[in-house]
Amino acid sequence: MPDTAKTRSHYIPWIVVALMDFVTVIGFDDIIYNFQNQGLVAVTSWVLMTFLYVIPYSLIVAHLGSTFSADAGGITSWVRETNGDLIGYFAAWFYWITGLPYVVDVANSVVVSFGWMVNGDGDIQSHMTNAWFGLLTAVVFVLFIWFQSRFKNKSLEIMSVVGGGAMFIMTVLFVFMTIAGLTAGNPIKTQPFNFGAFLPKHFNLQFLATFALFIFAMNGSELAAPYTADMKHPSRDFPKALKMIAVMTMFMTLLGTFSLGVYFNAHHLPNDLKMNGSYYAFQAIGRQFGLGNILLYLFAGVQCIYMLAQLAVILDASTRVFLGDMAKKYMPTQLTKVNDAGLPINGYWMTTILCGIIMVVAGFLPQINDIFNWLLNLNGIVSPFSTCFLFWAFMMVRLHSDRYPTPSYTYLKNDKVGFIVGLWMFAITLFFAIMAFQPVDAKPGTRLYTWSLILNILVTLGMVLLGVLMPWIAKRQRQHGLAFGRPMWYLATVILVVGGVAIFSYGIYQEIVPASFGIWRIVITVLVDIAVAGWGLKVTANGRKQIIAE
Repeated sequence: MPDTAKTRSHYIPWIVVALMDFVTVIGFDDIIYNFQNQGLVAVTSWVLMTFLYVIPYSLIVAHLGSTFSADAGGITSWVRETNGDLIGYFAAWFYWITGLPYVVDVANSVVVSFGWMVNGDGDIQSHMTNAWFGLLTAVVFVLFIWFQSRFKNKSLEIMSVVGGGAMFIMTVLFVFMTIAGLTAGNPIKTQPFNFGAFLPKHFNLQFLATFALFIFAMNGSELAAPYTADMKHPSRDFPKALKMIAVMTMFMTLLGTFSLGVYFNAHHLPNDLKMNGSYYAFQAIGRQFGLGNILLYLFAGVQCIYMLAQLAVILDASTRVFLGDMAKKYMPTQLTKVNDAGLPINGYWMTTILCGIIMVVAGFLPQINDIFNWLLNLNGIVSPFSTCFLFWAFMMVRLHSDRYPTPSYTYLKNDKVGFIVGLWMFAITLFFAIMAFQPVDAKPGTRLYTWSLILNILVTLGMVLLGVLMPWIAKRQRQHGLAFGRPMWYLATVILVVGGVAIFSYGIYQEIVPASFGIWRIVITVLVDIAVAGWGLKVTANGRKQIIAE
């Protein structure tokens, strides 16, 4: 398909698109997560996954983006074009909602980075309770929803370039300082550090369950697809951006994991490595070179900007994917509306509500570190499931290539070979997503393991159920004008008020307000409960009035 240049005042260069996408694909933390799960074996896993997954993944996205370069919905458009409106809707819904646990996880990471900058350590549990941790995460999230609803993409581009570029530079710095330390004769923490240390010792269900986080760490390159509409030569430049991401990913994962084995004993890793490992790493290398905590604080600042950039890109791009090119007959009318800036503001606020529910559910786990790990591992379940739609669309394009425009970039000239590669990617992604239901950070039989398993199942099923309900609600709106009658609105009011009062009562009375407040502890709790109840009644009443008016 010929690529004709567009005429407009502002284009996003392909390098900027690559950096915007890079912040959603891989980061130093992704290396840490898999290092804790597999130790030095992760190097071997990264090598295998790079050639068997990362490169085909990126080139498949490049092929689809080039084939449908005129469409603005990314994976939604690709699935809709190949499988019809209904499947396109489900792809959009699941792709959007399965990103919410990661959005919460990113907001958590922002709080953790502030904790390091303020306190100089990673013992966040001693500085705040679970409730305060959840409350601060909610504040970060709501502020960014407000930010996203008022600022244009130019600020998003700047933040992504600064955050993505700085994170890549910090990783390069870490790798080169590791090499310099080894050259100077500094000791290696992991012993024995030989060829056998990089090979897996066993292949059991626990080991297979860890691969879901590799897939989660590497996927996300398709989030750049909605920005093809902002590129001057999308079908030519988009594949360039994807190839750049693949090269940066290979560098970070392989050399970064190797370097971690130098500063951490891979056989005895800290329990909070997933939450604080990146900070420990830069603290260790800074002290080794006589720099004290300078590198630690520098990384904490970079991490904060990087995570905020992730939050901005994910909220913007995933919402574009969800609502940008989808048959609106499957969605309630309120979610398809946009504000004066053209942004789906109701979609943003629904994101806030669902993320709040996920944060509340996570609060039932014992420690902040458990909350962080569970949210992270939940991404290893739901994110690969949604990625399966991507490979299904590619399989359909190769199976019926005569129905679609010839792309300027073609991954694998032979359609049969292309279909087989797509089938391999679909099957392996689905397999590891199913394996990931098994908790990897808790021992079987413990309370933490049981709770994590229950939450994995319930939250995933809840996402599926909510996605199925949306077309039903939209259909009732078309047929009856209202999705729900008075009884359902009364029930929704009761659930919102009672649930909100119960949650806030528990959080305030048990954790937020200290017992030393005496009688004032009860007074504060009652006042907050009254405010929450009033807010719940107002929200449901206004919601019903708005729907009736429409």
